[in-house]
Amino acid sequence: MAGENPYIEKPVYKPAKKKFRVRFANLDKTIVVDPDKIPFGQTGLPGSILDIALSNGVEIDHACGGVCACSTCHIWVQDGLDSCSEATDDELDMLDLAADVQTHSRLACQCVPSGEKDLVVEVPSWNRNLVKEGH
Repeated sequence: MAGENPYIEKPVYKPAKKKFRVRFANLDKTIVVDPDKIPFGQTGLPGSILDIALSNGVEIDHACGGVCACSTCHIWVQDGLDSCSEATDDELDMLDLAADVQTHSRLACQCVPSGEKDLVVEVPSWNRNLVKEGH
């Protein structure tokens, strides 16, 4: 499943205009994001952390296909959160279902960086898809 969720408020976000980095701290992986290549795939909002991660080999569980209908893509944005889109009420409702929610928790499918700052992201160990089916 991919695309938009017609049952939630459409998120407002500012797409990136310049290159920036996303460092997945606990995975020892840094991605340089080129905004000219966004969207990378069809999962999550265009340019979301989920879109960026999946297109660069970082597997994050996303049971709903990235349409803000579950909480499986829960991540922690350790640095640069203030340069990301604001969480909608729908995203916050989904985060209420997630484990170990922190003040810097977001759903990777809904969190769109503006590119104004580099990001440091942590993918909780229980949210990493270590075996991708279909390969």
